[in-house]
Amino acid sequence: MTEVTQNIEKGLKNAYSYVEYEQLIEDLLKEGKSTTKGSDEMFVHYSELGIQRMKRWDKKFELTEEQTAKVRSYNEKRSWIVLAEGWCGDAAHSVPVMNKVAELSENIELKIVLRESNLYLMNDFLTDGGKSIPKLIVYNQEEKEVENTWGPRPSGAKEIFDANRAGEWEEMEKKLQTWYNKDKGKTTAAELMELLK
Repeated sequence: MTEVTQNIEKGLKNAYSYVEYEQLIEDLLKEGKSTTKGSDEMFVHYSELGIQRMKRWDKKFELTEEQTAKVRSYNEKRSWIVLAEGWCGDAAHSVPVMNKVAELSENIELKIVLRESNLYLMNDFLTDGGKSIPKLIVYNQEEKEVENTWGPRPSGAKEIFDANRAGEWEEMEKKLQTWYNKDKGKTTAAELMELLK
């Protein structure tokens, strides 16, 4: 077993189901906390926004008929392990879409691992040297093998992020939020379909 595989197996022991993850965020918010221990009020504020966005996508997002059929016919047992945090804006928009896919398949098990308390695993899946989230790892548990990864954001959001990286964070955040609202999860869903091969 490779070190990466060992780290994944260890991370799975600390993982949450989607329902448990949402509940954790809500429970921590009642105490004025976020999923990152010792973080400041800004993380709490973003967690409040994040849970609202997640609940909205839980209610509103639906896969197309074609996507639904593809997911239902997927017959490979896989774990979808997502590194995320409750305060992460990109995760708030993408993880609910991942959950909709996993709910439709008895072969996809979605597990969420908190980045900050599992940095040993995050460090195996950096993006351009950074700890960007959400990061989805497609893991074949039987073969103990990573088959694919996705993240931290869908292509349209990535373009905005890359183009505005050097600018004001608040301005970029508004642009990203506008993009996610217009896209309605379609790009994320289309890109996740590419993982079902």
